[in-house]
Amino acid sequence: MSEPEQKRRLDKWLWFARCVKTRTLAQKLVNGGHVRVNSERCVNPANKIKIGDVLTITLPRSIRILKIVGLGENRGSAPMAALLFEDLSPPPIPKSDGPRLLPVALREKGAGRPTKRQRRETDRLKQPD
Repeated sequence: MSEPEQKRRLDKWLWFARCVKTRTLAQKLVNGGHVRVNSERCVNPANKIKIGDVLTITLPRSIRILKIVGLGENRGSAPMAALLFEDLSPPPIPKSDGPRLLPVALREKGAGRPTKRQRRETDRLKQPD
């Protein structure tokens, strides 16, 4: 007889792979519909996953796509957790050097504060055509 296919609870695997800090957070992540298993939305933390499944996890600041290559026996160190999956996530979008600065309108020294009419004229000059 062949050996039965190994499976693991989804919330437990997320915790083992260090995608979340606690198992309770893993359950909330799955219950909230933020995890897809093989492109299908999963809302049951007890859903069984196996080696070869692809998880799409929507985290607060990123989206991770992970292919399961190991199920793990317990929660280990970060290097051990990295052996449980292959990261297929796209590279993060590079951040720009900062917000684009608008040109500063220069006034003659001692001209005082601009009037409302002068501010409108200045704003019209700044508007892209």
